[in-house]
Amino acid sequence: MERVRTKSVLIGLGGLVALLAIGFILQSYGVPALAVDHAALRGWLTGGDLYGSGTGRPPVTAILLAPAAFLPLPAVAWLLALTGVTALVLTLVALAGPVARRYGRSRFAAVLTAAALALLTEPVRAVLGLGHLDLLLLCLITADVVALRRSAWAQRRAAWWPGPPASRPGGGRLGPLRRVWATGAWAGVGTGVATAVALGPALFIAYLAVTRQWRAAVTATGTAATLMLGGLLIAPGATGAWFSTVLFQVDRSGPVGDPANQSLAGLLARLYDSSSTPVLVWLSFAVLLLAVGLIRARAAHTDGDEIAAFTLVGLTAAAAAPVSPSHKLVWVLPAVLILIDAAARSRLATRRPGRPRRFAGLGYATAAAGTYALFTLPPQWTESWNAYAFAVIVLMNALPWRPGVAPATPPVRRPVVRRIPAIPGPRGS
Repeated sequence: MERVRTKSVLIGLGGLVALLAIGFILQSYGVPALAVDHAALRGWLTGGDLYGSGTGRPPVTAILLAPAAFLPLPAVAWLLALTGVTALVLTLVALAGPVARRYGRSRFAAVLTAAALALLTEPVRAVLGLGHLDLLLLCLITADVVALRRSAWAQRRAAWWPGPPASRPGGGRLGPLRRVWATGAWAGVGTGVATAVALGPALFIAYLAVTRQWRAAVTATGTAATLMLGGLLIAPGATGAWFSTVLFQVDRSGPVGDPANQSLAGLLARLYDSSSTPVLVWLSFAVLLLAVGLIRARAAHTDGDEIAAFTLVGLTAAAAAPVSPSHKLVWVLPAVLILIDAAARSRLATRRPGRPRRFAGLGYATAAAGTYALFTLPPQWTESWNAYAFAVIVLMNALPWRPGVAPATPPVRRPVVRRIPAIPGPRGS
């Protein structure tokens, strides 16, 4: 009873701190992007042109946000900010909770601490303060990670554990829902919704295809296609305008060489002292980054760390995109968590006999602290020397993964075959 009361008090204090932080962030940033979208939606609902006011939201996003046009801008800003914080907490429950449980720590305290620290980072501040949906996209994609893990667990249980399979329909009205939850059958839905809301997550569908997770890839593709087709049927004019005026103008939100653009394209443009980047140079390096990111993600998937694999894909998408402002860099959060977990695993490994290492895990811990400190600094201190761009590219190329931590495929039992050496050893060996 005392523990429940303590948790309730901590939740209340955490909620109060979150509200204060949201209010401060909204006042500091002023939700300029949301203000443009809000005005565009209001004009669109009264018969105007959706994409004549500077908004770049895809038609699916515009349709989903259309009811918000009837509310005043401050109320919409608070609703989106609260939705973003809720999505952040749910994401950390799925990512930080298992890490804390693995080391015998309180998952509640770990999630609460991680959420408080995440609110201080620039990507989260930018998402909340500018009025973007990147935290919601992060949560949707993380839900697919959870689904893939549950699917692997269900298959492993069906193969190794006696009793009824998880895919058997449960009793009662909630039986189908329990079956969907137990088997992770929703894998791909989150990525599909995220792709329809913002085209950037389409790289995750490519990753699912590269790793031959065909069911999730087909589900994600079907979900995205269905939502986009629905947007076309509901608002054909807006969809056509989006394809003609937004999709083929990647610099609509500003020049590629803008210091706020922390992608590879922005980095190259500033190195060449130009408002745009040389197309052939950018394409060459972007294809190289995509290849390296997907290869490393596939290796992490093969070694059983699906969280690191998805994080590598997210970092790759942010680095290779034509425009990546700071609010697109939310995948730095799970990257820091992975570095902390890798440091703790290295530290625990030294306790085993025969593996004495005095400074085990110090490199990972230093990288985690440095990355977190860098992304908590104000952007005007870091964007001028491309700090975020370099950090994302380095993380994409050097982020470790933890074998067997979050497998998305069940292990395959292979028969043990005793091989006879070509050159026999001594008798009795």
